[in-house]
Amino acid sequence: MMSLPTNANDDNYKLGPDSQKQDGVPQGKVTEHVWHSKIFATTIRRYFVYVPAQYSANQPAAVMVFQDGHAYVSSDGQFRAATVMDNLIHRGDIPITIGIFIDPGHQGDSLPDKPGWRPTPKNRSFEYDTLSDQYARFLLEEILPEVGKQYRLTSNPELRAIGGISSGGICAFTVAWERPNEFRKVISHVGSFVNIRGGHNYEALIRKTEKKPLRIFLQDGSGDLDNEHGNWPLANQQMAASLKFKGYDYQFVYGDGAHNGIHGGSILPDTFRWIWKNWKEQTP
Repeated sequence: MMSLPTNANDDNYKLGPDSQKQDGVPQGKVTEHVWHSKIFATTIRRYFVYVPAQYSANQPAAVMVFQDGHAYVSSDGQFRAATVMDNLIHRGDIPITIGIFIDPGHQGDSLPDKPGWRPTPKNRSFEYDTLSDQYARFLLEEILPEVGKQYRLTSNPELRAIGGISSGGICAFTVAWERPNEFRKVISHVGSFVNIRGGHNYEALIRKTEKKPLRIFLQDGSGDLDNEHGNWPLANQQMAASLKFKGYDYQFVYGDGAHNGIHGGSILPDTFRWIWKNWKEQTP
């Protein structure tokens, strides 16, 4: 059972105006879908697609993919990513972007009545914590082509971002690490760069591998987990140190929050602005 540190102070973090619905800002549309995967055989999952009001099939849209999609897409959750995207796209701070919010797989033929953390999707750790190209292939061979049947998605890796929380955060990094020719922007909230399925090895791999063309945002807090898998605050600090050593384009925001999305959600608008900096210099 995971232990919860006692030095967390989530009260320091509040959602700002960019995370709230604003008068005069067009709202995008979110639709819910179900997917039976072949790469993760025998699994079924929900995913959600956010399409901004400004989207036009005349031009490919940028792409952001999120693991544990329900946590990011919820309009009253800790992240409220769709609302943030509405506001920032309207202002021109980020490109016209289609968001794909994917939940991990459940084993079997049916889904729980509602999306959420309970019951825990049994395939989550295998999909997210494993250091391989399997999840990248799942996105590139299954999900992106499926969404691409209805919407024009960019193939420019500079206009593709991927993010997640906890094990979803290390999963986001693994996708870009394995396929930098497909995804070059990573957002990790309280990322599980610990020894669940070998994630602690990234700290050394980054140092010993030729630098890849990635932009990486890390967020963590001193109140994060410390258990048999490792120490999350230390692991994220080691990741940041390795990225700095290797000269990566990265940002590490370290606070005193716990293992949740409260801190990450409070800074999500600025995170999006940073991860998409210079986006106007890219061609779709």
